Amino acid sequence: MADSFASKTFTALSALHPNMANLKIIGIVIGKTDVKGFPDRKNIGSERYTFSFTIRDTPTHFVNATSWGNEHYIRSLSDSFRVGECVIIENPLIQRKELEREEKFSPATPSNCKLLLSENHSTVKVCSSYEVDTKLLSLIHLPVKESCDYYSLGDIVANGHSLDGRIINVLAAVRSVGEPKYFTTSDRRKGQRCEVKLYDEMESSFAMICWDNESILLAQSWMPRETVIFASDVRISFDKFRNCMTATVISKTIITTNPVNTIVDVYTVEQLKVKALKNEGKADPLYGILYAYISTLNIDDETTKVVRNRCSGCGYIVNEASSTCTTCNKDSSKFRSVFLSFDMLIDLTDHTGTLHSCSLTGSVAEETLGCTVNEFLAMTDAQKTALKWQFLLERSKIYLKFFLSHRARGGLRISVLSCKLADPIEASRNLSGQRNI
Repeated sequence: MADSFASKTFTALSALHPNMANLKIIGIVIGKTDVKGFPDRKNIGSERYTFSFTIRDTPTHFVNATSWGNEHYIRSLSDSFRVGECVIIENPLIQRKELEREEKFSPATPSNCKLLLSENHSTVKVCSSYEVDTKLLSLIHLPVKESCDYYSLGDIVANGHSLDGRIINVLAAVRSVGEPKYFTTSDRRKGQRCEVKLYDEMESSFAMICWDNESILLAQSWMPRETVIFASDVRISFDKFRNCMTATVISKTIITTNPVNTIVDVYTVEQLKVKALKNEGKADPLYGILYAYISTLNIDDETTKVVRNRCSGCGYIVNEASSTCTTCNKDSSKFRSVFLSFDMLIDLTDHTGTLHSCSLTGSVAEETLGCTVNEFLAMTDAQKTALKWQFLLERSKIYLKFFLSHRARGGLRISVLSCKLADPIEASRNLSGQRNI
């Protein structure tokens, strides 16, 4: 753990058993449900509220947590964190999981325990991403199912009616994310709906429907034709109106964005360029691992723009002069706020050549540099230069998404999905016997 947590003792999720007390647990939130209200049997005419979330602290251990209480407490607690954030939970009640009943509606977990949070005894605190171990942060990109255990969209379409009603895993890229649509049900409950279009090598467009606010919020952060998702436990059904198969996000679903652990092919710079050329004319991007040095990182150059405003709705860079998004703010009644985000270009070099103008943005840049945007902006020029030299000429293990683009410098458009200092032995082993396709 980071130094700020050195004095704290956390209980590993793998060590949980019923009736443990006075616990402190740290984990990354990998799934979350909406707040729901139910009639209170003890107080006729009133409602109790609840929501659940799933946290993870290692590749093999994750558990579900549930909280019950009055509306103000539950909504405040739910609004205090999102999927992808690290939380510290203190004094949860550890209960044995009722396997058959609970996993019908909740994500399946390897633990035989669950966490119950109460207003009077339990607390949940959000940790800044740069304060915690990067190993914990990287778990957000690790699917909860085996990376090979999924259906392609082509398989789903080919199997058709035989998959109707089945709950399966799907790996696909995001083609588009629709605007959320809001409605009121016949019993006056408010609802929402958002349609995401997916695609892969076999299918050009496949609909996935989100009905809950949490999955809709997550979907709004996805970048069309850039984001890849591994959706565990979505329901597949045949849509009679459209006469096609669709997927639906349900309470069991956990969606992993940009699952880098499914990327196993190692390239040199030269091999990566050759691979991209062979893929010319195809719309789908390629993915790979590069053991290389960051040879250009202009974070201390005042003439270089390192931080930009992005739209909170769609994630695109907004107009610097007006600070408004031309995509989301066409309708002034739906004005979206902006937020500061890293947006920089770096060069990557190995013994075979250099990749110029690779995109390093958002949370990936924060995790790479080990600081938030606001902390970076508060640094002096000398501090920025010192930070830069922590990375220059140090071999890193870099996960990349790349494809041929005649508009990009050097003919390649490259996005960094993850960048961490490489283990020397691992790097040496992979460079001596390249694994690629």
